[in-house]
Amino acid sequence: MSTYSGKRPNIVFIMSDDHAAHAMSCYGSRINQTPNIDRIADGGMRFDNCFCTNSICAPSRATILTGVYNHMNGVRTLSDRFDGSQTTMPKLLREDGYQTAIVGKWHLGHGGESDPTGFDYWDILPGQGDYHNPTFIRGGEKRVVNGYATDIITDLSIDWMRRRDKDRPFFLMCHHKAPHRPWIPDEKHAHLYEDVDIPEPETFDDDYSNRASAAAAAEMRIDRDLTRKDLKMDPPEHLSGAELKRWKYQRYIKDYLRCIASVDDNVGRLLDFLDEEGLEEDTIVVYTSDQGFFLGDHGWYDKRFMYEESLRMPFVIRYPRAIRPGSVDKHMVLNTDFAPTFLDYAGIETPQEMQGVSFRSILEGGTPSGWRTEMYYRYWMHMSEHRVYAHYGIRTEQYKLIYYYADALGTNGSEDNPQPPEWELFDLKKDPHEMLNVYDDPDYARIVELLTDRLHELQAEVKDEKYEPAGAVS
Repeated sequence: MSTYSGKRPNIVFIMSDDHAAHAMSCYGSRINQTPNIDRIADGGMRFDNCFCTNSICAPSRATILTGVYNHMNGVRTLSDRFDGSQTTMPKLLREDGYQTAIVGKWHLGHGGESDPTGFDYWDILPGQGDYHNPTFIRGGEKRVVNGYATDIITDLSIDWMRRRDKDRPFFLMCHHKAPHRPWIPDEKHAHLYEDVDIPEPETFDDDYSNRASAAAAAEMRIDRDLTRKDLKMDPPEHLSGAELKRWKYQRYIKDYLRCIASVDDNVGRLLDFLDEEGLEEDTIVVYTSDQGFFLGDHGWYDKRFMYEESLRMPFVIRYPRAIRPGSVDKHMVLNTDFAPTFLDYAGIETPQEMQGVSFRSILEGGTPSGWRTEMYYRYWMHMSEHRVYAHYGIRTEQYKLIYYYADALGTNGSEDNPQPPEWELFDLKKDPHEMLNVYDDPDYARIVELLTDRLHELQAEVKDEKYEPAGAVS
């Protein structure tokens, strides 16, 4: 039952796919401008330490809905199907009087129990969906909608808000496909950046030395692993080596940024609609992405690793009634915390099974006692498409300890090809780009000991299990 004494806010949750924080100007991007997303940050709060607990699409989405880690909600990999019968934040909002809708990318399976549940209205892309003239599924019925996916998702979202019951609060999840691979821009932005060279990141020419073997083994390199579908053309025959790598980066990053330009325009359309309807003061607006992404960092594209560019989620939020404009916060928040926070603002008690914690007090300028200073991460999908080893780890304010247990453990979509386990330790203050593994450095022996113990304690606290190799005796 609701415990909220005042007017309950509407909630508009805008999420893109694979939009890294360092491709947003409100995060100080060297390569991009996002004026409409910046409107949310300027009018509210930017979180500088928002992290996902598993850097891949479906698992992050399942965690956002349920407020629990993936070993609890059952979506550990892209091949797991979401059990729609479990408790979710939209269900609780709907039961307590909210109108609920999801439009766009669902990516948690379609058919039977994997259809969206807890929503009055859902209109979703099947799987990844298409950029141009995409198929949508509404109430089980498929149809092709002419146009560009980002525009269509915004059109459908605005249309639903127009038709809402104006006497009840609403919760809308507007989920964009963009800027997911293969990064196909719309006509309006197709020639953006045509005469500009996008700067390369500092770690662009990483050679993966001084790291665990997992980094060198991954198949997501700009110079080697981008396909013709990604590049939209064959590379010039006269290019090779470093020049060819730079050419491929420009092809990749410009299309990626062009897709984001369309997202940003459409965020502006949503914000303008809220203004026109007089809803700005009474509506929480969030912009985030399901995880981070490598933008040439370490010479890569894609995500999955616990490294910073992949781990970090952009998260900006505006609510004029409670959040001071232009705020910046450095508390560590996780995607497990989104559901409890929205429920808190709706006056709904967080269910006991949710593992996240509401950060409403942070949003309203408080400093909560005992707030986390460390987080647990686990990537399960061993050696799938991009050959990233399964791993888990702990990130504190200064250190990151990663254990590549490198075993499929029978998970769906993983490859049964165990690799020798390895450890990495990074001192994030001395080495923010994570280029030097100091796990075997004697000067860090005590840190390794303390962090290993704390990693296993944190693992137990979230009810996950420590890796035990096959045949091992506990």
